Amino acid sequence: MFGYIVANTEQLNEQQTQIYREYYCGLCRSLKKQFGNFGRLTLNYDMTFMVLLLADLFDPETSYSEGRCVVHPKKKRRMAENQVIDYGAAMNILLAYHNLMDDWKDEGKASAKAAADRLKKYIPAIEEMYPRQAKAVRSALEELSGEEQKTPKDLDTAANLSGRMLGELFVYQKDFWAEDCRKFGQALGRFVYWMDAYQDLEKDRKKGRYNPMVLIADQPDYEARVEEMLKGALGECALILERLPLVEHLDILRNVIYSGVWTKYKKGNEK
Repeated sequence: MFGYIVANTEQLNEQQTQIYREYYCGLCRSLKKQFGNFGRLTLNYDMTFMVLLLADLFDPETSYSEGRCVVHPKKKRRMAENQVIDYGAAMNILLAYHNLMDDWKDEGKASAKAAADRLKKYIPAIEEMYPRQAKAVRSALEELSGEEQKTPKDLDTAANLSGRMLGELFVYQKDFWAEDCRKFGQALGRFVYWMDAYQDLEKDRKKGRYNPMVLIADQPDYEARVEEMLKGALGECALILERLPLVEHLDILRNVIYSGVWTKYKKGNEK
């Protein structure tokens, strides 16, 4: 489910690229600080996007530092640090753990079970600190796992479960903006699920795995319908994005929603 919510870095200016890297590297550092070096392996740009949005919305006190890492040993990287980044790191681990466990249960992947076991010790503390989010992730993935044992009946059921889960993660605080954040996450979650199903259709067909796109894949307007679904979900995101009081990171967030998320879609479409 990860890897679609990325920026189109070719269209970011130097300052925007720097901010994007500061938050990505800051999230990596927070993962290491809270969950050890293995936790850093779960790092992804999806949570970087969420952190950028929430940090702009709630304006936490942010500090910066420089450091090197295994990936970039030669040149120091500037890293942002704030409470929202730490929240994003915890949500990153929570999602990674439950996704790994689903891979173990559904496909019997020993590597997934081994990785999940290394993250398991951190889950009780995350669940205690963020019970609402933990419950949402656990229940949505359990229902999704059950749904994926059936034959697909519609395009929406599984996507809505993905949206329900991500919607709760985008609610950092229950305040005036909570419902908009929830709806944003729900729409983005549907987009991610549909995009993943679109990308994996042929592979899932060969292996006999659940994929709702099989319901329309053989229709002559398949590509047009998929594009319409994806644009509809992102259209909801865009409407909410433009009405939230975002300033500092708005251009980066627009880049992701209007351009970056289509990168893999276009590559898959061309292929």
